[in-house]
Amino acid sequence: MTVIVRDIRPADLEAWVSVRRAALAYMVTNEEQVAFDLAHAHPDKKYRQLVAEEDGEVIGTAQVGFSYDTPEPGQGFCNPYVRPDRLGRGAGSLLLSTAEGYLAEAGAVAVYTWVLDEPANLEFARRRGYVASRPAHLLHLDLVNGTLPERQEVPVGVELRTAADFGDDPRPLFEADAETTADEPSDTPSELTDYEDWLNHTWRHPGLDRELTSVAMVDGVVAAFSAATTDGLTRYSTGMTGTRRAYRGRGLAKLVKNDSLHRARAAGYTDAYTGNDADNGPMLAVNSWFGYEICATEVRHVRTFA
Repeated sequence: MTVIVRDIRPADLEAWVSVRRAALAYMVTNEEQVAFDLAHAHPDKKYRQLVAEEDGEVIGTAQVGFSYDTPEPGQGFCNPYVRPDRLGRGAGSLLLSTAEGYLAEAGAVAVYTWVLDEPANLEFARRRGYVASRPAHLLHLDLVNGTLPERQEVPVGVELRTAADFGDDPRPLFEADAETTADEPSDTPSELTDYEDWLNHTWRHPGLDRELTSVAMVDGVVAAFSAATTDGLTRYSTGMTGTRRAYRGRGLAKLVKNDSLHRARAAGYTDAYTGNDADNGPMLAVNSWFGYEICATEVRHVRTFA
């Protein structure tokens, strides 16, 4: 039996999603979103979706490209995943070596990846020359049987809306997203400066559920938001919860996230997911208040090219 690596084809979409769900049960995606990500990727991202195939069966996947919106050039990424029942056949190594070769040729000076905090995975990364940096927890909330708190009282002067209310002009949401994203800790910090690009890869993304994305308005200004992504079936994920600098310390992040979770439960979603840096105690405490529990931990790794 021979494993080969190649670019994804339209016929692979169902298998791609199946591999991702098997390897990462907490990741929210579907076939439409995978196809959209490839078709609408920014040219500077140099994005590829690779599959590992064994005797005609897709057993692994990898997302490969560049963090094009970070101020430091040459920052590549590769996230390979293999079906748990097809490990040990060389698919992961072949996916990674193919991606590294592509990125190096395209000018990468570093490759970042997330590695599940399990001994075999961490050892695999170490042998390939990757160095661990920061861990992050993935969290799960059972929306059916969990302990989601009741809706909070909306403070005086605050109005709760949804992203769907901004259909005619989403720029206020872009501005809020750009400001809060700039303050997010990251190895490859993003600078959202291109409104048209944001419209293309965020606002129009099929995973974004505008009806479930809650927004707090203060004096007509977007003060906080909680972006919701879904698979259109049962799974919901918090894409980003942020509060603009001038409005922090008022509990608005908790307000919008709680509102979004209640909307998701009412819409029939059964499982909610989110993630936090392991050292972000305040946000972990907030998510614990919602009823989230840690379901997995990933460790950020990087390999630099000489």
